[in-house]
Amino acid sequence: MTAATRIRRIGIAVAALVVAAFSGPMLLSLLISADTVREAVKTQIHAVTGLDAVLRGDVAVSLFPAGAVTFDDVNLGDARTGAAALTAEQLQVRLRFFPLLLGRIEIADVSIVRPVISISFAADGRSNWTSHVETLARALQSDNGRVASFSEIRIADGTIVLRDQAHDIVETLSKVEFALAWPSISKSFAATGHFVWHDQPLDATLNFTDFVAALVGERSGLKIRVAGSPLNFAFDGSLSHKPTFKMEGMLSADAASLRDTLRWSTNQTPPGGGFGRFALKAQTNIASGNIALTGVNVDLDGNVGEGVLTLTTDGRSKLQGTLAADGLDLTPYISTIRLMTAGQRTWERVPLALDGLNGVDVDLRLSAARVTITHAKLGRTAVAANLRDGRLSITVGESQAYGGVVKGSFALAKSSSEGADVKAQLQFSEVDLEQCLGDLFGLRRLEGKGNLGFAIDSSGASVYELAQSLNGTATLVSRKGAITGLNVEQLLRRLERNPLSGRGDFRSGKTPFDLLTVNLKIMQGIANVEDVRIEAPSLRLGLLGSASIPARDLDLKGTAALLSSVAGAAESTVAFELPFVVQGPWDDPLMLPDTTTLIRRSGASAPLLELLKNRLNPARPASEPAATPPAMAAPTSVPAAQ
Repeated sequence: MTAATRIRRIGIAVAALVVAAFSGPMLLSLLISADTVREAVKTQIHAVTGLDAVLRGDVAVSLFPAGAVTFDDVNLGDARTGAAALTAEQLQVRLRFFPLLLGRIEIADVSIVRPVISISFAADGRSNWTSHVETLARALQSDNGRVASFSEIRIADGTIVLRDQAHDIVETLSKVEFALAWPSISKSFAATGHFVWHDQPLDATLNFTDFVAALVGERSGLKIRVAGSPLNFAFDGSLSHKPTFKMEGMLSADAASLRDTLRWSTNQTPPGGGFGRFALKAQTNIASGNIALTGVNVDLDGNVGEGVLTLTTDGRSKLQGTLAADGLDLTPYISTIRLMTAGQRTWERVPLALDGLNGVDVDLRLSAARVTITHAKLGRTAVAANLRDGRLSITVGESQAYGGVVKGSFALAKSSSEGADVKAQLQFSEVDLEQCLGDLFGLRRLEGKGNLGFAIDSSGASVYELAQSLNGTATLVSRKGAITGLNVEQLLRRLERNPLSGRGDFRSGKTPFDLLTVNLKIMQGIANVEDVRIEAPSLRLGLLGSASIPARDLDLKGTAALLSSVAGAAESTVAFELPFVVQGPWDDPLMLPDTTTLIRRSGASAPLLELLKNRLNPARPASEPAATPPAMAAPTSVPAAQ
């Protein structure tokens, strides 16, 4: 036999195979009925998944050029109970080619087109999918000597509706596109794809190392990955739900903006600023509605902390934990909170927004070696923050602040009138008064260290309204300091020498003191001065009156006295005493001396003053002391500092 003959015979054989390959399905499409194919497909779907296919629409069977069956209006569920696991517009089944040549119907893969899957959790924790999961587990556990005919199920353009009756939550995942690697030879199960939640596309993967064990509640390895612009999330550990639900493993999450993530996932936004870049990594234990995180490493806005956290989801959500950090910068979180207007002259009148305080309860213990709040640099600080039912309470155990120590508490809550309720009790010990009072009240007129304490409460819709309704008490004690912007001693000495001198700049320099005490009682935004005393070796000063906190101005009356020491005397004597008033804005007030006292002290003007008194009251007996005219009793508007 020649080579050409051999080649010719081989070509004829190949051509015969090709013809058989194409003609076989064509003949089968004539010999195999659509009902046979349909029933075979339904049987294999039930064998692999345990679910029964209820076909309520048209059926299209095509065996050439490739085997495919399409079912319209499909319901997959339990035929015995009538409970549906899902409904779909179409069920597309692709058949294996070579078994089809031999006349056998075997499914290669299944595509579920536009399914709607509803998963509901009752208040007792049971789900409408409980029976379906049990059915699926029985199907995968059955050992009848067969190998599953197909191992891939695809979901195309699906919708998953999740309902939690206990928490009244309904969530919808749309445009679900997933490929499910069904267990056939190995025990594992994998799902890979993407979906849309709250208008954001997310890629996701899910993997069980032992799918049957996971279905029946036994321990199985679990890996979850979710990635998208709002959030990246990963879990690598194990899962079981016998006797109770439990997950253990390593959890990690990160987001470019935690504020955007919270707004996207919960439709709530934290108050203030900050909550930007976020990263979390922790060993996780989830059991009985509690999420316990140990070995926590959290990074928020560059603030890195370590500790433990617990989230309780049974009922109202509550976050508890302890975190420690080397350094904390709290500036971003108060960057949007403004006490003063842009000109730093009046209190801010923008309405306060406290909606972000609702939704979750918080109980945290925070400690840091260094804390930064705008321009304030604090040392070691321990703080407890408690948020319950929309009421925020912050307790400062101890903070090394302003060169001293700060202790106390602060409470903030949303009032019934859509404003804010504020309460504070703070004690500042041996702090730098200029920096402390400047940061708190914008008042930078005191130098030195001292103790400051106040207990206040207020309600209002803005900072200005809070200032209007402020009530409480305030005390200040300072030793070895100075009042800047005014030299009282120099003023008194000049007026002692020349009482009618009206020239000279006294609104500069300093007034040193050995002791400064201030006691205030605040009622409806008015600080009533119960006692203000300044003591120095050659000066004594006392004040009474009031200060308007909303208007930020002073209306005070006092007496300043120059002291002189006499050799051998136990106490200094008063050399010169002058009543005065202090009026104007508290960051730049005017000191106005009593002109009557100055005229009387002036030798040249005293006779003129006496003559004027006699003319104003001619019937006064000679023995009766002269009355002070009302016009002379009140200080004039001509300040000695001009």
